[in-house]
Amino acid sequence: MDYDIAIVGGGPIGLAFARSLAGFGLKLAIIERQPLAALARPDYDGREIALSQRSVRILDDLGVRHLLPPGGVASLAAAHVLNGGAKRALVLDPARRRRELGKMVSNQDLRRALFEGVAGQDGLDWLVERDVEGIAFEPASAALSLNDGRTLRTPLVVAADGRLSQTRQAFGLGAEMNALGRSMLVVKVAHEHDHGQIATEWFDHGQTLALLPLQPRQSSFVLTLGDREIRELCALPPAALAAELERRSKRRWGSITLLSEPFRYPLVTTFAHRFVAPRAALIGDAAVGMHPVTAHGFNLGIQGQATLARQLAESARRGSDLGDLRPLRRYEQRHRLLCRPVFEATNHIVSLYTDERPHARALRGALLGLGARTRLPRTMIGTMLA
Repeated sequence: MDYDIAIVGGGPIGLAFARSLAGFGLKLAIIERQPLAALARPDYDGREIALSQRSVRILDDLGVRHLLPPGGVASLAAAHVLNGGAKRALVLDPARRRRELGKMVSNQDLRRALFEGVAGQDGLDWLVERDVEGIAFEPASAALSLNDGRTLRTPLVVAADGRLSQTRQAFGLGAEMNALGRSMLVVKVAHEHDHGQIATEWFDHGQTLALLPLQPRQSSFVLTLGDREIRELCALPPAALAAELERRSKRRWGSITLLSEPFRYPLVTTFAHRFVAPRAALIGDAAVGMHPVTAHGFNLGIQGQATLARQLAESARRGSDLGDLRPLRRYEQRHRLLCRPVFEATNHIVSLYTDERPHARALRGALLGLGARTRLPRTMIGTMLA
């Protein structure tokens, strides 16, 4: 065998998975099409990640949380959900024993910290600027054909190459895929009124807005509309786009100034039919690509890689075959049990709160009103972030 495990994809979840396996004497390869410099110094891409308390603990366990820049980590105290023109918000706050829901950190800083965490890791090889062109599964190994003409053999291939994963296709694992025909505009802004470290999700009529708190009077502004409308907004000059964001937010946060260029992300959700196959496993968005409205994508991904890593670490301690399907299936069972309810609930929320028919408007208003009068939302959030 050339490697004990080959990881396809050097994004945050692939890097976290490699770090989770440090210290077990395994020889790992990360296969990534980007050059090493792009992994070490990732560009800002507009995305800000809401880390749950559990994800923060995993980053602590990986020994990388301290590598995040102190000035780049913001507290997430609570979340407010708004419906149309209703003035009353559904307040989602943490369980009583906690003071915050989690942390806000940029995807750029998170990727940089995870890269630094695995840099120099014993037994880890970087196969960068390479693609997997084919995979042949044999009884005792998987043979990966790379675009540089090299063939690697390994007991296990782990795909961490995103929701449109080509590796998943090479595994022969299908997925539920839903291209929503809508896109997000994401831009970092400064605004007049303070956010109070509160994230706001606003299901307005014909659009969805989100304000994710960063530093004082600075936030990530997220606007979801049809693809064509988002393209047109991204093409506006900065002053004109800022004025449009003020108008669409009804100046809820006062005057707005852009602090970054706008980024456009088409919305596609995925859920793999299976997360594992003989000598193959999916993690991160390759397994489950969430709608971003509930901010669970990264959190589910980093929990999933930790679950798989624990199974493989136990196999390594026993000297067992790392590609044995039995521990892989235990990972699949546990991760599906975690992800499926959240995936379905998120899709139902998006469907209901973007439906402009009169009966849907009435129902979502009634549901938010019920939530505002009960302890259920607080209990659910506290459970998810435990």
